[in-house]
Amino acid sequence: MDAWWVDRRVDGVEPSERDPGPKPGHVYVELVGGPLDGMLLDVTGWEPQEVVDGAVLMSEHGAFGPSGRSGYEPAEADPGAGGVGRFVWRGDVP
Repeated sequence: MDAWWVDRRVDGVEPSERDPGPKPGHVYVELVGGPLDGMLLDVTGWEPQEVVDGAVLMSEHGAFGPSGRSGYEPAEADPGAGGVGRFVWRGDVP
């Protein structure tokens, strides 16, 4: 696993967990923009269509507070990202 990943936080994993970082053998996308900017999302086992559809994720820091969600969609391939996929923030929803 590249050193770039080592200190990254994974969405949905509590920081207090013994090892909250990415796990070897898993597939991650980087969340870009919005309240979850910089976090990684584990898409291991997702069907290709699910990845194309993106994700709506719980976000305490979005426009709608603790009960809100933030929508992320796949960005076009970024060759400078070292093969890392990216989901770009598209807005918050209640």
